[in-house]
Amino acid sequence: MNVLTFYIGKEILKGSLVTMLILLTIFNLFTFADEVKDLKGAYDLKQIFYYIALTSPKVLYELVPSSALIGSLFVLGSMGNNRELIAMQAAGLSVLGIIKAVLLAGFVLVSLSLVVGEFIAPVGEKLAQKLKMVALHESIIMNSKYGVWLREGSNYVNVRQAEEDGRLADISIYELDNNRHLNKAVHADKAIFLGDKTWKLVNTKESVISTDQIQVTQQAEKIWHSSIAPNLLKIVVVDPDNLSLYDLAMYVDFLKTNRQKSHSYEFAFWGRAVNPLTTFIMMLVSAPFVIGIHRGISVGARIMLGVTIGMGFNIFNKIINHMGLIYNFNPPLVAILPSLIVFSLVLFAIKKAKT
Repeated sequence: MNVLTFYIGKEILKGSLVTMLILLTIFNLFTFADEVKDLKGAYDLKQIFYYIALTSPKVLYELVPSSALIGSLFVLGSMGNNRELIAMQAAGLSVLGIIKAVLLAGFVLVSLSLVVGEFIAPVGEKLAQKLKMVALHESIIMNSKYGVWLREGSNYVNVRQAEEDGRLADISIYELDNNRHLNKAVHADKAIFLGDKTWKLVNTKESVISTDQIQVTQQAEKIWHSSIAPNLLKIVVVDPDNLSLYDLAMYVDFLKTNRQKSHSYEFAFWGRAVNPLTTFIMMLVSAPFVIGIHRGISVGARIMLGVTIGMGFNIFNKIINHMGLIYNFNPPLVAILPSLIVFSLVLFAIKKAKT
């Protein structure tokens, strides 16, 4: 490997990592300000710091493309201003060598983001949501693969599935008497929140238990009054942020097999799959600005340029994704389209800068 290529790649990597830490600190400060508003009960400052620590890997994963862009712009721009790139080109370093150095740093950043995004961030995000919900709502007893268990007075409730619209499925309610003996068990296929602490249970089977007999009755619908709110059950909703790329693929296959809506999870899967390519393209964006050796541009101007490009790309990407969800466009195409457009513009800009 060329010494100069390795040097440029190392400096870009250092600049990107420093940028990542700065952005992560800023985002965590905003998160802290938001979480302080929920400060109550068991959810104290210690729990908030735990929550921020657990959600940091997810934020870090999302910041990699922007950090790569700002870091490479800053480093290559500084080298251009200090005439280092002129000296390197005089020593025989080609434009292709500069691009190779950028891609070398990108490979390291992409490898880091894959490890964080696939193995650390999903676990941390799941634990963070569970920690917050348990601290804010003392009624939560346990969240496991068998659903969430909640306590409401002498009643114990088990919810196996919660949908994004607040509806519940496969719900069981166990009522205990004053001696903590089970005297009633109710199972419902679905539960729909009607508001004002009222739920409608659909297709219920109620078992009244006594020392003499068990009496079973079935009803198509039954009203259930409970202080349990739909937002309390968000921790049992399958969130794409809590799943690795492999788990997302398995869940999409499960939804399709059971003829359920999977479009939003398909978009999440392909968005994650394309993220490494996005990082490489964001780093290549810096190349056209330094190949022509533009000097005299301040550090602040370069950072502002990087932030503007990064924000513009994110906004454009979100618009395309929302349009894809609304109009049921092809998920792989929608995921890769913004990156391909930017990549085409980068190639055009590099070619123009070289002429």
